Amino acid sequence: MALKTLTSKNAAALDQELMSVGAFSLDQLMELAGLSVSQAVYKLHPPSKGKKVLIACGPGNNGGDGLVAARHLWHYGYQPTIYYPKQSKNDLYQRLAKQLKDLNIPFTDDFQSAIKSTDHIVDAIFGFSFEGEVREPFPSVIEALKTTPLPVTSVDAPSSWNIEDGPPSSGPGKDFHPAALVSLTAPKPLVKWFKGRHFVGGRFVTPQIATKYDLDVPQYEGVDQVVEIEVEPQKL
Repeated sequence: MALKTLTSKNAAALDQELMSVGAFSLDQLMELAGLSVSQAVYKLHPPSKGKKVLIACGPGNNGGDGLVAARHLWHYGYQPTIYYPKQSKNDLYQRLAKQLKDLNIPFTDDFQSAIKSTDHIVDAIFGFSFEGEVREPFPSVIEALKTTPLPVTSVDAPSSWNIEDGPPSSGPGKDFHPAALVSLTAPKPLVKWFKGRHFVGGRFVTPQIATKYDLDVPQYEGVDQVVEIEVEPQKL
């Protein structure tokens, strides 16, 4: 089943509409996004395959989704470690980090060492709003994600990929192809180039918004917040 995609511009407009007409708060949307990511990780890599999960968080909303996912993963029985080198001063992100520290979840500044002692990696560095060059300290992190034999799950976009045009032709993200992708709300056009396991987490989209943005809303099972989608050429 191929789903219609949501451009970066429309994804930003949809988020704003959810927080205005839809009456959602940013906290709520981030909680739902992080919960979706945590459920996808559980399906991909249950604790029986190894409990150590390294979560690389960027400075924006994508990183916030990663922080939320880490909290849920801890409650599922995992042992998350957080790499969050550009911590936001925003109150929301500070509270999310505090929640993790209250669970004694470790934060590390040494990604290269942390990647050697984990079982799964969550790439929550850059999301649908990313554009331009990858800035320090993330080039070496994305290079490590590209070369590691460990499974990597990317949140909304493989970090450094262009939302419309897919993987970059040069730079640290060239040839970075994570094992899994969790598209939030709806897939983005970059999924045309993605060949791994693909999940969608958007079990909060109202029928009115789905109609306005011409979205295909997948069938979610039971209490699941994510659904796996077959990877094939997407409808644009």
